[in-house]
Amino acid sequence: MANSGSPRAPAETGRALGPDGVIGIVGGGQLGRMSALAAARLGYRCHVLSDADGAPATQVAWSSTIGRYDDPDVLGRFAGQCDVITFEFENISADGLDLLASLRPVRPSAAILRTSQDRVAEKRMLGAAGIAVAPWRAVDDEASLEEAARALGLPLVLKTTRLGYDGKGQAVVCEAAALRTAASRLSPHPLIAEALVPFACELGVMVARGLGGEIETFDAVQNHHRDHILDLTLAPAPVAPEIRTQAQAIARRIAEALDLQGLLGVELFLDAKGDLLVNEIAPRPHNSGHWTMDACPVSQFEMHIRAVAGLPLAPAVRHSDAVMKNLIGSDGMAAWPDVLATPGLLGHLYGKREARAGRKMGHVNCLFPRDALPGPAGIACALAPLPAGLDERDG
Repeated sequence: MANSGSPRAPAETGRALGPDGVIGIVGGGQLGRMSALAAARLGYRCHVLSDADGAPATQVAWSSTIGRYDDPDVLGRFAGQCDVITFEFENISADGLDLLASLRPVRPSAAILRTSQDRVAEKRMLGAAGIAVAPWRAVDDEASLEEAARALGLPLVLKTTRLGYDGKGQAVVCEAAALRTAASRLSPHPLIAEALVPFACELGVMVARGLGGEIETFDAVQNHHRDHILDLTLAPAPVAPEIRTQAQAIARRIAEALDLQGLLGVELFLDAKGDLLVNEIAPRPHNSGHWTMDACPVSQFEMHIRAVAGLPLAPAVRHSDAVMKNLIGSDGMAAWPDVLATPGLLGHLYGKREARAGRKMGHVNCLFPRDALPGPAGIACALAPLPAGLDERDG
């Protein structure tokens, strides 16, 4: 529903938001939904801006505005009902966030959003911060495409610099003859070419930074994908403790380099030599942090709200090991009755009406005693009612 109340007075910049304050969330998806639920636990109300009526976040929010993310009139009305504003996904207008920031505090900033929206800008920021990434080249035309292939070698990955997610907007090129075809398929978007680095596994870290610069990092996790969509997250990552500590340190450095106020997801590759390379960043809650909802006293969503509202950051500690399994499409939804009937499976549905192929409909967390995460066979047994995921070969 749209809130028709009187506009709120601007909150004082740099001050913690008091109880019953209103947090604006740009975006109506499941990350906004779970953020709004966490905010309610802390006594806040959430006003959601969504471009679709009935979106997951609007179902649980105190109020909502339905309209375009780049419409000045919509943005003005939305900001007038909020004390502080955040966002729950990146495919929104950075110019729109600039407008919102002229009216209310926006955390994280539009500048951080712009960096995360553009893979070239993101790589340059990481390089300036001394963070290792896979070799890459910007691709602006046919000449730069051929130069990228010479410099990086084949195979390589071509990606659109903007709007790609869950494997969309990218192509693996193994032969020189396929370069132009792949580039043409991804056009007219600007492209980036990245070396295809052999890696042992993918890791993820959620890091929060408060208004005063305080930082909390959750444990590094291991992510397993199926069809380019996150399938399983193992918390903590079953790698050497020093690798996990190094991943957390990298996430902290990125948060500081960005002057982050809010929450940030960092995806990393552990390569065959044992080195960590950052793949990408996301200045919002992230799918790979959903395990924190049941395995930690304070979830990634509460940490996000705390950072945005200017509250003290709670320790990002876990009381249990965990496996998170995504429920994807109709197969995932078909397993929901078994999830409800199986002790130990903690399910979270997102309120989406249509179970399209590849669509994230919910997730399931399964907890284990701290430092007792089982191997692939034990995980498969615990998740037996769900569609197949991790197997022995993935261990």
